[in-house]
Amino acid sequence: MKKLRVGVIGVGSVVREIYQHLYFHSDFTDMLDIAAVADPNDQFRTWFCDTFKVPQNRRFTSHKEMLEKVELDAAQVNTPDHIHAGPTIDCLNAGLDVVVPKPTAAKLKDAHAMIETARKTGRLLGIDFHKREDPRIKEAEARYQSGRYGQFQVGVWYMVDKLMVADPNHKPMFFASPDFAERNTPISFLTVHMADALIKVVNLTPIEVKAVGYAHALPALQPRPVIKGYDLVDTEVRFANGAHAHIITGWHLPNTAHATTVQSSRMICAKGLFDLGLDNPGFYEIHPDGIFQVNPLFRNFEKDGTVTGYGITSPGRLYQKFLAYRNGKLDAKTQERMMTPGELGFYTTLVLEGAETSLQQGEKVADGVTVGKAMDLRKLAADQLGKKVAAAYGL
Repeated sequence: MKKLRVGVIGVGSVVREIYQHLYFHSDFTDMLDIAAVADPNDQFRTWFCDTFKVPQNRRFTSHKEMLEKVELDAAQVNTPDHIHAGPTIDCLNAGLDVVVPKPTAAKLKDAHAMIETARKTGRLLGIDFHKREDPRIKEAEARYQSGRYGQFQVGVWYMVDKLMVADPNHKPMFFASPDFAERNTPISFLTVHMADALIKVVNLTPIEVKAVGYAHALPALQPRPVIKGYDLVDTEVRFANGAHAHIITGWHLPNTAHATTVQSSRMICAKGLFDLGLDNPGFYEIHPDGIFQVNPLFRNFEKDGTVTGYGITSPGRLYQKFLAYRNGKLDAKTQERMMTPGELGFYTTLVLEGAETSLQQGEKVADGVTVGKAMDLRKLAADQLGKKVAAAYGL
């Protein structure tokens, strides 16, 4: 087999911004045959299928109909986070390997069900946390886990977007839906990136979270305010070794900021510290519109039209492993590593659900400020999955 026949489920903003380049203009394009598309939104489905010449009989409103009518090898589930589980489980049960953009799921029960289905069916599940392929994260992981810095003690990570990302009044809208910031939070969209990168670097199990949410800029937007959204969330994560980190995420920076996302990290350890200068990819431009930061490490448009960068490499390498698996060439060690809870984003979903629950059970202490309840993640896992299953995940 030289190509994977891929069914794409959901062709909204994440496909527009990232995955269309992977499918049709990347170093991985030759191994991908986008054989069918399913999306209930007529506008998105028509845009994608007309642009990339997907035949009429390969366009579906339902992923279940797509699975019934088209022979596929793999699928990519680009639905909103809270409905990742259903299509993923359906595809795994149909014998497909599946790529899911981060996070694995919004709820621990869903993440567990997806993982268990992959193990039961013998199919591969790959979660596209693209920061895992950022060369700076990979180097930090290797150096930290070599013992170079000693035990991790305290860390601060931040990832704050321009207001336009969450502003339903911005034209054009950054995301397809004007209620994006009401249906999502900085935790579900941004904290998961940083939490996963942190867990990847230190290889520790999170056991407690507490979140503090701020809502000042979004409720003041005009003419359409975001009433139920948070501007900024500080999620404190405590690990089994006693270390803790603050992960600060939001989307309320002025639109004049030099980058869409301002982000970095400092990690303090027993033998030293290290800074991850994620906010400095190394390319600034000055032109009549202003001063802007370009991040070619994430997404690099080369002069021949090829798109590279870790945003493309991350899902591309998952598909490479799928193809090797289909051809009987994926070694057992790699396959085993791919199916561990950490690689499948289980602990990141644990932090996500814990932080969201912390805010839901929190107390408003000032105008626009909610202090969340400290959440015991081991108890959360036991309550959601049962003590035996939680223990199997090391909780």
